Amino acid sequence: MNIGYCCINLSLNSLRKKKDFIQVNRGMVKKTFDSKGLSYVSDLSLLNLRDTMEILKWNLSNDILVYRMSSDSFPWMTEYEFLKLPRFDEIQSLLSKIGEFVKLNKMRVSYHPGPFNVLASSNSAVVKKTIYELNQHSVLMDLMGLDQTTYYPINIHINTTQPNREEAAGRFCDNYKLLSESCQKRLTVENDDKISQYSVRMLYDLVHSKIGIPIVFDQLHFKYGPQDQSMEEALKMAMSTWKSRPITHMSSSRKIEDISSKFTAHADLIYEKIEDFGMDFDVEIEAKSKDIAVLNYRSKFKV
Repeated sequence: MNIGYCCINLSLNSLRKKKDFIQVNRGMVKKTFDSKGLSYVSDLSLLNLRDTMEILKWNLSNDILVYRMSSDSFPWMTEYEFLKLPRFDEIQSLLSKIGEFVKLNKMRVSYHPGPFNVLASSNSAVVKKTIYELNQHSVLMDLMGLDQTTYYPINIHINTTQPNREEAAGRFCDNYKLLSESCQKRLTVENDDKISQYSVRMLYDLVHSKIGIPIVFDQLHFKYGPQDQSMEEALKMAMSTWKSRPITHMSSSRKIEDISSKFTAHADLIYEKIEDFGMDFDVEIEAKSKDIAVLNYRSKFKV
């Protein structure tokens, strides 16, 4: 089992002054984007990519081979084509170096675009923007030279059940076919943490059986989502959908640390064992303490 984390590294910044922080998500508000334009986008994106490389180097030195890259490395990415960015040659060179580093060191990177990406939306404008954004993530992976497989996944939720699960999932499957081939080959779908949303079994029946994309099993989401299987059954079903090495998500409920929090909020650390039921897969830890949570888990559970 390889265990990694998402986007931000806290250890690298622990001894730095704020102005020198490693960041992978420098951005801007729309007003700034409109006034400063693509030149500023290029400047910030290059800084984000350089710091991404620093994090990957730190990860390797700490034997962390799984890492979710930030979807915010390129501000307002739905507003332009990467090829048209000023300093694109520098950007492409740095992306290539990141990809070479990942492949050389047998690391695994992924993306998890935000919840406003609703491929199953009944609003055509939302679908159009979602398709562009998901394709943009895949273009970045192509520029890194990463294989077009779910070993380097782009993971999303269905994010709607309107007017019902069956119809929403049907739109998801139909609109999936409008994505670029590169994006289709990387797309995965994840179970949800609300009773009204999608379990692994539902995703298997309504999505995987129709378009064949893998299911990312989230252990915390399983606890608070629809309970139509045991955890072992759900995990095994999700594992069966993968042709590449499976990847899962893990977090603990923040309720453990703060009784006033929602059960589905993420805790700083991981307090339970990651259940594997004898199976082997990669794990992205979704904890507030990021890399520190990974190191803590490895120490606590002797991984």
